[in-house]
Amino acid sequence: MTNTQKVQVLIAGGGPCGLMLANELGRRHISCLLVDAKSGTAFNPQANATQARTMEHFRRLGFAHEIRSMGLPPDHPTDIAYLTRFGGTELARLRLPTAAAAPQAIKNMSGSWSAAELPHRVSQKYVEVCLHRHAQQQASVEMRYGWQLKQFTDTVDGIEAVVASVDGQQSLQVKADYLVGADGARSFVRNQLGINWGGATGFKRKFMGGKMLAVYLKAPDFYRLNANDRAWMYVVVNPELRAFIMSVDGVSEFAFHIQMGDDEATEALTEADARHWFSKAFGQHLDIEILSMATWMAGHALVAESFQQGRVFLGGDAAHLFTPTGGLGYNTAVEDAVNLSWKLASVLKGQAPASLLDSYHLERHPLAVRNTGYARQFADSIGLFEAAPELEDSTPEGDQARALASDYLNGHVRREFNIPGVTFGGRYDNSPIIVGDGTSAPPDTANSYVACATPGGRPPHAWLADGRSLFDTFHTEWTLLVLGPDAVETSAYEREAALTGIDLKVVHQTGPEILSLYEAPMVLIRPDQIVAWRGNDASQAKAVLAQVVGQSELTQT
Repeated sequence: MTNTQKVQVLIAGGGPCGLMLANELGRRHISCLLVDAKSGTAFNPQANATQARTMEHFRRLGFAHEIRSMGLPPDHPTDIAYLTRFGGTELARLRLPTAAAAPQAIKNMSGSWSAAELPHRVSQKYVEVCLHRHAQQQASVEMRYGWQLKQFTDTVDGIEAVVASVDGQQSLQVKADYLVGADGARSFVRNQLGINWGGATGFKRKFMGGKMLAVYLKAPDFYRLNANDRAWMYVVVNPELRAFIMSVDGVSEFAFHIQMGDDEATEALTEADARHWFSKAFGQHLDIEILSMATWMAGHALVAESFQQGRVFLGGDAAHLFTPTGGLGYNTAVEDAVNLSWKLASVLKGQAPASLLDSYHLERHPLAVRNTGYARQFADSIGLFEAAPELEDSTPEGDQARALASDYLNGHVRREFNIPGVTFGGRYDNSPIIVGDGTSAPPDTANSYVACATPGGRPPHAWLADGRSLFDTFHTEWTLLVLGPDAVETSAYEREAALTGIDLKVVHQTGPEILSLYEAPMVLIRPDQIVAWRGNDASQAKAVLAQVVGQSELTQT
């Protein structure tokens, strides 16, 4: 027996980024080993908002419906409410469809919300269970929880690494073609590579800036003693404290977070302290069972200076740290995996040169800077808001303060939570593997999105006459979308794809409305559902396919 294992990709970290990588690589028959120091998938709720673009990726992999069935009961409201206390006076609310209503609701939406999926409010602990279950079904994937990466060396021929069980009883030498560090904010991989953070941190705000206390708890009487309409997320705004709580199971489990002052000895907080602050936030004493508690720091907008060094890549929290406003950290992590996975598979299968992998940093680094910037804007919007001293007073001055707060917070909740532009508008315009056509995309704005087929972004969405999403017709790898009633010659693309081993499927849609949407009769869609090229004919098929898989020389920027 040997104590050495050979795999194509070693993944350090079993959070959303690592698990999504395992799913994407496993479906492409790439052998990979995933290690994570935890004993299993996440116990704590952690991230709680799955954005619509992430749901579209889950749909592409065939399990969006499973994710949507998890977490809250199907008829539980997914509203976001702002109140003086959890059981106090409501100041603002954004009403959103329930999980049961979402699949039909999205079919009746247009404009900024023309999409295959709506967002879903579900704790990361449930998402990880689903991702883990599907990764386990892939024959080429092995996952070892309770194991961690101990050391690695990037050699000329590949990665040589040692992984070991957390109890120190077992170790394994691993030889891999590539290593992905998806091992969190304190990433061992990033630190070993000596890659520094860029961006900014240490933002101080009344809320979402500085030390926060997180408590995962059971509060069986929360709904019974709360006269306000049910919501998924409740945010407390008052002069005494700032906090928020999210429903985990729609029954009794909640994730409670409260801003702590700079002078609070947060590391020494006891369960009695947590109960005290929870009752303060609710507005009356409420019995709770504490499942776990910890402190964390808000106020980050950090992005690693490089996402790649040789055969090693960074993704998820190892590559970018967010203040959680907008729920962008976990969703950005998933898209890291979606972007990197097809490129790794293409190189490992000999369909593309290793230079294709250089595009991972070139595409994802600007997106991380963009998304951390949006999260910072949302944090400023809510965190710098001053709650008037008389906000909770039963006086004319209190009435006026609540009216002013209501006006501001009703605007804020839409700025932070109605964000189709952030969700769908991420683009790779400057990527060397995108074949530009001289057109420009609409401006990047958070709260509105204009669909366009300019190469480098998400394909415009449409519902077909048979009830399917246009995205459901795309191939799992490369799609050549042929649009309009006229015959279009595609043999050049099919021939060149066959010669180079690119898995390409031609999909015809004859409806004039989709041709109008894409403004060209031929559109090349990448495996991560990004428009790579569009044009009128196949005369440049060889050059186009060469560029989109990195055959052309990449210019580092």
